[in-house]
Amino acid sequence: MGPERKGRAVKRLLADCRSRLGFDLLGNTWNGVVIWALSEGPRRHGALRTEIGGISAKVLTETLRRLEGYALVERRVDEEAAPRRVEYALTALGVSLLEPIRALGRWSVEYGDAFVAAQGWDEQDGHGRDEAERGRGGRGGRGVG
Repeated sequence: MGPERKGRAVKRLLADCRSRLGFDLLGNTWNGVVIWALSEGPRRHGALRTEIGGISAKVLTETLRRLEGYALVERRVDEEAAPRRVEYALTALGVSLLEPIRALGRWSVEYGDAFVAAQGWDEQDGHGRDEAERGRGGRGGRGVG
């Protein structure tokens, strides 16, 4: 991961450290969700949007373009179809992220209730104690899990 001191790895995640790549990638709200939605195979834009739910067409398009730029998703165009048929699919690099995303999903299932309780989030509206006390909705109505 980085430099060693007296036989131990230094536990820092520097800005240029490769270990931060996964954190940075999954730090975006929609990247992991879109990758997971493509795990079953290629999908058209509308089908992805329906399957994911809660994502605007604009944000989905931006996310797909970003993931395409990262070489995690490929855009496939069937020019022979009328109208043109466009699908999105995971690349081999994108598929390689499924296991870490699956592991995070397992963690969420196992510890999600405890995490939500610790935050004081209201399952109905997604508001936590601190956000409500400050007069903010906090998480835009989204719950964890």
